[in-house]
Amino acid sequence: MDDRERYDEGMTVRRAVLGDAHVDRSLGNLNDFNRTFQDFITRYAWGEIWTRPGLPLHTRSLITLAMMVALNREDEFKMHVRAGFHNGVTRAEMEEVLLQTAIYCGLPAANNAFHWAQSVFAAVDAEVAAAGKA
Repeated sequence: MDDRERYDEGMTVRRAVLGDAHVDRSLGNLNDFNRTFQDFITRYAWGEIWTRPGLPLHTRSLITLAMMVALNREDEFKMHVRAGFHNGVTRAEMEEVLLQTAIYCGLPAANNAFHWAQSVFAAVDAEVAAAGKA
């Protein structure tokens, strides 16, 4: 597979996992400074790793959530909570992952993650409610 094909496959998976709105915002913010980085993550994170057949996207989402807790990456964690929903991850499964992180990453890290997840849940619930009223 060449870089163009890797990018195209990566973009397909990136859109499936993160949603078109998120990806379109990222692409809308492209500039000379970040263009190479965005190309890199699309080809390698999404086109090389997320497209591998060894794990389903659902499992990759759960693993990514745990790693974002371990690394204390709030913005990426919140993004991947939303992404998890696209991959069929349930709130109950996210809760289990966060309980597991409490043991292996520490209680403060898991506590933060519970708060972060709840803020995403509230935002998603509000979006769903607003869409239902439209």
